[in-house]
Amino acid sequence: MGGRQVLAARRLLAETLDGELTEQATVGAARAVVAELGSHERLLELVAELASGEGDPEGCAGLSYRHVLGFDKLLLIDAGPRHKVRAHVWHPSAAGPGKEDVHNHRSPLASHIVRGRLAMELYEAGTGEGGIGADRYEESLADRSADWLLRPAGRARLRLTHVAQYAAGSSYALPARTLHRAWCDTDAPTVTLFLETGAGRRCHTDVFTAAGPHPGAVPKVPMDVADYLAALGDLAELLRSS
Repeated sequence: MGGRQVLAARRLLAETLDGELTEQATVGAARAVVAELGSHERLLELVAELASGEGDPEGCAGLSYRHVLGFDKLLLIDAGPRHKVRAHVWHPSAAGPGKEDVHNHRSPLASHIVRGRLAMELYEAGTGEGGIGADRYEESLADRSADWLLRPAGRARLRLTHVAQYAAGSSYALPARTLHRAWCDTDAPTVTLFLETGAGRRCHTDVFTAAGPHPGAVPKVPMDVADYLAALGDLAELLRSS
């Protein structure tokens, strides 16, 4: 399903990431894939093709939304349960250091910075002395609405282990359980290409916050097709101006 760029992206995902791979091998392969798909010319062609209605606009719109942290998550390629490729458009006025909770993911991930700059911190969680005290939650998805559900899971201490900045043209990849948070590190929009992959998915992620109690559920409002195609068109224009 899709035009030339969509089919080429699906083929690259299948050829590189299908099969029985260890998590370490998956992480390395995922980083190579997002670097290739996230090259400026190739990504622009893919986004422009999708904005014209190629691919699966209805299905992808239903899994695209304005994130509560202030960035847009646009699903570009839904290659079944193993691979999902998204464009993230980060708006600098909406998020900054400390706005995103420390969290991990259900599967290995890789990200390529297409435009702008992203800052990121890595953490380890424990119960000893030192570090930052935080409330711990287990986050899962509601069966019908796909809202985020947050179940309290006690207290923890977070220890900062790594701080990094990723400029346009750079990539990173993380195993599923790696605790981190990221934010737009410039005064202009940042665009990243994001890949979730791997044969197995964890049933929940771990979320840590020092900002006080979270509600038990956070709504996830999907885009309709018109808004999704308009967002892709805006992204294409943003990439052309880069």
